[in-house]
Amino acid sequence: EVQLVESGGGLVQPGGSLRLSCAASGFTFNDYGMSWVRQAPGKGLEWVSAISSGGSSTNYTDSVKGRFTIFRDNAKNTLYLHMNSLKPEDTAVYYCAISSRTPVGQGTQVTVSA
Repeated sequence: EVQLVESGGGLVQPGGSLRLSCAASGFTFNDYGMSWVRQAPGKGLEWVSAISSGGSSTNYTDSVKGRFTIFRDNAKNTLYLHMNSLKPEDTAVYYCAISSRTPVGQGTQVTVSA
């Protein structure tokens, strides 16, 4: 059974930083590209970032470029999202997903507020 467990969210002031983690199990992690998506209150899912299976290629939505960094540790079956210079509009539940598939985890809440 595929399991993706997100963690690391919390309440942070504007300009702050957080590092999200996604622990993966139930599939061969290093065979798949992975993504982070988010869902803001009252809105649909928004793709945030993606990384190739080996980690050499990354992509970001324009609104987070230069502020967020996606990376992975295939030895630990873990995906990360390091978020700097957080803004109130980054407030959302963040999910990891296999490639472009629908997220299956519970997500982790990120709230950016003074």
